[in-house]
Amino acid sequence: MPLKRSLKESIERLSSFQSKYNIFTSINPSPYSITNKKGTKETLTGCVASIKDNIVTKDFPTTCASHILENFKSPFDATVVKLLKQAGVHILGKTNLDEFGMGSGGVHSIRGPVINPLYPHEDKKIMGGSSSGAAASVACDLVDFALGTDTGGSVRLPACYGSVLGFKPSYGRLSRFGVIAYSQSLDTVGILSKKINVLRKVFHTLDKYDMKDPTSLSVELRELIEGNKKVRRPLKVGIVKEFSHESMPIGFHRLYLSLLEKLINLGLEIYPVSIPSVKNCLPIYYTLSPAEAASNLSRYDGIRYGYRDSELDIKDGILFAPTRSKFGTEVKNRIILGNYNLCSDAFKNNFIKAEKLRVNLIDEFDGIFRFPNVLTNSKGNPDGLDLLIVPTSSKLPGSIRDFEEEEAKSPANSYINDVFTVPMSLAGLPSLSMPLKEKTPIGLQVVGQYGDDSTVLDFVESIS
Repeated sequence: MPLKRSLKESIERLSSFQSKYNIFTSINPSPYSITNKKGTKETLTGCVASIKDNIVTKDFPTTCASHILENFKSPFDATVVKLLKQAGVHILGKTNLDEFGMGSGGVHSIRGPVINPLYPHEDKKIMGGSSSGAAASVACDLVDFALGTDTGGSVRLPACYGSVLGFKPSYGRLSRFGVIAYSQSLDTVGILSKKINVLRKVFHTLDKYDMKDPTSLSVELRELIEGNKKVRRPLKVGIVKEFSHESMPIGFHRLYLSLLEKLINLGLEIYPVSIPSVKNCLPIYYTLSPAEAASNLSRYDGIRYGYRDSELDIKDGILFAPTRSKFGTEVKNRIILGNYNLCSDAFKNNFIKAEKLRVNLIDEFDGIFRFPNVLTNSKGNPDGLDLLIVPTSSKLPGSIRDFEEEEAKSPANSYINDVFTVPMSLAGLPSLSMPLKEKTPIGLQVVGQYGDDSTVLDFVESIS
């Protein structure tokens, strides 16, 4: 696998790109230090990577782009980081993000917003979030690949806006040990790259059971998934009606139809399909994820780790209030929303209902795929589909100023950016955003059944 850039070249170019686009929160002080210099069967030795700054590393800080963890340094590496080091990967640095992974613009960071390198610098367009720095590091050719995290689209949306590949694997396939939790039933480590063969090799390197992660897919279920694989010819691809949108970006329909024509010429069968529960996905997501976030973020009290206010840490009878006031506005909003959703009446009326609607969504996905779902014991639909293709975003990246002004009017204005990515997150499905045209921020997601990650990767590689 020829490398796009040598580590030396990346380091030489890093300063100018960092000053223009604000990609990194910290740089590895020893980037030439690697654990395994002999290589592995995945041939990642010598590759250059960046790590999103909510994945812990023992060699340099992990801040989540927040005042709360501004000087935090982990005593251990996340499992995915450990595996990359063992594979001989050079880690260039930690990338900027929306604070604690909460945001779709890449603007909610104590380090400032990430600027999209696809546009002239003076335009100051958003990169998308929350894995904004990860996508920018790939778009600028500083790294061969980047690790991000995807909760509701946080890898796929910035990948789309940066015109790179962004892969969210099936939930549980990559270890979450060492990933700072936002919403534990949704958080997934994702991979960004410009090359599908690089992305595939990284996935195979990290696709392992981890006993340290209670949500890691068991060895038995992994073997069951492998046993379910068989040649499916011709591939059946679904176009989801509910993802049709009148206000798609200029140029989307032309590129989209061109791809469909290419697929038909390759012998694939294309079918329309309906998933009615898609219309409920944003309310489901913004009920469940803030509730989980409120619980996860309650640990930041300044006692065990992180920022501690110098004054008496109690205000108006509320313990830790001065310390926790250092959370950013978006994080505070989601904590408040999450705590509301966990209150007695809202819990019954909102949270429990959202959980039931999430199950309905998964059932609908199970009903349209040929491949079985090992988690739900769905046997698969013999007449069903193998893949779905849906848009990644309904709009082009706007300016940072416009994004912040719209969000100031109502947080819901930024939440709508996740409308095409959230359904796959709620169902835990593998989903890969691919650019429809080089250096163009218009993307399309390729979606497979739970556990059928290889079919998604094979498909994208076959049409790349």
